[in-house]
Amino acid sequence: QGGVLLCPTTMGLPLQSLFLLLLLLLGSCLHSAAAFPKGCYPSEEEGLKTFRCSNAQLTEVPRDIPNDTNKLYLDSNQIPFLPRDAFRDLPLLLELDLSHNAIARIESGAFQGLAEHLHSLDLSSNRLVSVSKDAFSNLKAKVNLSNNPWLCDCRLQELIRAVELAADSSGGIVCDSSAQEEHVGKAFLQLIADTDFCNVYKKTTDIAMLVTMFGWFAMVISYLVYYVRQNQEDARRHLEYLKSLPSKQRRSEESSTISTVV
Repeated sequence: QGGVLLCPTTMGLPLQSLFLLLLLLLGSCLHSAAAFPKGCYPSEEEGLKTFRCSNAQLTEVPRDIPNDTNKLYLDSNQIPFLPRDAFRDLPLLLELDLSHNAIARIESGAFQGLAEHLHSLDLSSNRLVSVSKDAFSNLKAKVNLSNNPWLCDCRLQELIRAVELAADSSGGIVCDSSAQEEHVGKAFLQLIADTDFCNVYKKTTDIAMLVTMFGWFAMVISYLVYYVRQNQEDARRHLEYLKSLPSKQRRSEESSTISTVV
């Protein structure tokens, strides 16, 4: 009987421990799954830790992305803008895909912390019209900026010269709007090969300043002419008034008027 009693006791301890371990593992997995946004999941591709959130109906950059992620896919969502420090907790990120979103604004410092390792950044097929080059400060990644409704001006020219464009993406940077109508629908890199948009802008600014200065100068001259004519008219009326006075009073008034005029 002693043996029969000892058997379930000695076997019960390992089984109970195993059951608790399974519960802990299951709880850990459930917690990890619950921490990720719906439609997002981690994986490993070609030895690189990948986090995919493609077509997940996201409206902002997720916050609970594993900080050891090497490749991040946020493509085909509805993200409208990238705030400052959006990816600051991802120091090992190599590739970032933000294509096919609704990104219309990128704040300065949005890619802060990614300069050292990031080598691929896809911003194609968004709603970018104008972006400051400061948003890509110190970034060494190859950037895809194609298929956006760009405003072709000096700001875009500065941006293009500040980043390294991804291969075969330059032809997709097309003018959706421009100060000159003939530029609309044309590839921007072909235009800046012959036109310096920043120099054109400077000339336009200089001309505007000259026109403004000329306008002010004309106003001053007009005022001076009006002032002189008005004084002349007042003097003429005063002299006519003096002529109508008696002779003695008129002489004294005339001498006073002449001394005043002199």
